[in-house]
Amino acid sequence: MAIIPDGNGRWATARGLARTVGHLHGTDAVRRTVEAAPGLGIGTLTFFAFSSENWKRPPGEVTALLQIFAGHLRKETPALAAQGVRLAVIGRRDRLPTTLGDAIARAESRTAGGRALDLRVAIDYSARDAIARGEVGPDVDLLVRTGGARRLSDFLLWENAFAELYFTPRGWPDFGPDDLAAAIADFRARPRAFAVTEAARDAEIA
Repeated sequence: MAIIPDGNGRWATARGLARTVGHLHGTDAVRRTVEAAPGLGIGTLTFFAFSSENWKRPPGEVTALLQIFAGHLRKETPALAAQGVRLAVIGRRDRLPTTLGDAIARAESRTAGGRALDLRVAIDYSARDAIARGEVGPDVDLLVRTGGARRLSDFLLWENAFAELYFTPRGWPDFGPDDLAAAIADFRARPRAFAVTEAARDAEIA
């Protein structure tokens, strides 16, 4: 399963708050989703955290985003390890701040033994660039995008070749376990002609 967690900035603006506040609340939604995923049969979960296009945002917002990522990783790594979540970050690393790069390396090392959930986070990521480099990952069964937009935005283009798409207008900071369960239920209700068996389809969602 893959998620494009969209709508943080609009969520904050609608409440008269700075966009960075929306991004901070978005980290709470990430935590809720990761905690709920294994119980819903999700084996692999990939988040689109920061695209290569995001470098074009105002410098202050970019700096805040990267600082939030680093702080979130430092704070959440012990819990991820305890929950059996294995973290892997995909995307370029050569343009990331040293503090974020170090936080990524520590988190990946500490969670390497996790078996309950493979958590992949895309940072400074472009699917076109990944395809050109020959760096593609496992197929995606279900792609969820929050915030109302209905596009892939250069995210896992190869891996989403046969994915089911699920779009919701709910802003990412408000996304919770019930929303995740609704997306899974919608996916399981869809006929997939190329699935080997219903049991195989329902066993684990990537």
